[in-house]
Amino acid sequence: MGSIKLEQVSKAFGEAVVIPSIDLEINNGEFVVFVGPSGCGKSTLLRLIAGLEDVSGGRIMIDGVDATEKQPSQRGLAMVFQSYALYPHMSVRSNIGFPLKMAGMDKAEIDKKVEDAAAILNLTDYLERKPRNLSGGQRQRVAIGRAIVRSPECFLFDEPLSNLDAALRVNMRLEITELHHKLGATSIYVTHDQVEAMTMADKIVVLNKGNIEQVGSPLDLYHNPRNLFVAGFIGSPKMNLLSGEPAAKYGATTIGIRPEHVALSTTEGTWKGKVVVAEHLGSDTFLHVQTEGVGLLTARVGGELPVRHGDTVYITPDEERMHRFDEKGMAK
Repeated sequence: MGSIKLEQVSKAFGEAVVIPSIDLEINNGEFVVFVGPSGCGKSTLLRLIAGLEDVSGGRIMIDGVDATEKQPSQRGLAMVFQSYALYPHMSVRSNIGFPLKMAGMDKAEIDKKVEDAAAILNLTDYLERKPRNLSGGQRQRVAIGRAIVRSPECFLFDEPLSNLDAALRVNMRLEITELHHKLGATSIYVTHDQVEAMTMADKIVVLNKGNIEQVGSPLDLYHNPRNLFVAGFIGSPKMNLLSGEPAAKYGATTIGIRPEHVALSTTEGTWKGKVVVAEHLGSDTFLHVQTEGVGLLTARVGGELPVRHGDTVYITPDEERMHRFDEKGMAK
């Protein structure tokens, strides 16, 4: 239960084609992340699966049954939005139990489901509070609790952490991942943050202008990007992409080398340059180096390296970890 299959699904708003045609399989129990830049169609695709938007073409299969024409309430899915969408005049208990009340469930059964969900989400002590008395992270947990009580086949998360500060984002990322392992339900999660995608997903779907660029595990995409778009999008800091003479030397139109796959020296190396910016983060240092004939490169080195703005350094790429791309931007 909880498998989803998209067969040539497309979406257009008038003359504007947002999603040309997509085929995708999501297996039962997977945590799948849709990731891509703003406007790539990831939220639209999620809304098509949820039934909040009508498809322009193709079919959406849920557990082997055609759900393309089904109403959202008939699909066995539960959605968690970017905005918490909580009722301000209701308690946490009432907010979580609201969909069950609307479905006509017995009050005793509602209370049992709400209390079970609250225990999973560490909200038991907050059941009688109003949303205004909760932190952002607690409000998001209430929204997730409202989804949990429905016992859905699949959870749909639409950028649920984007309204939180950096520390809360990290905490909630861990909590949602742990929740997925506890419940074992299929989850589809939309984000523009590739760090969230890399740390949370079983499978990542990289979208660009409504097209799927690549599907795979986080490490698949990191080690084997199939094209320049994926190579430049996955990984933090971003991969260095070089064209022209430096690439031709390695038999490619463009070469890519990740900041962590270069060696740094103050005496000798392949490319000589000057440090433009040194970002000291403690465990790591990110150096942005303006190199002669190559351009601006980023190097990730140990945090204790005593290098500063204006220093002359030499960068040597690890050729075994170099990515090569042809004139069409595809991996060679």
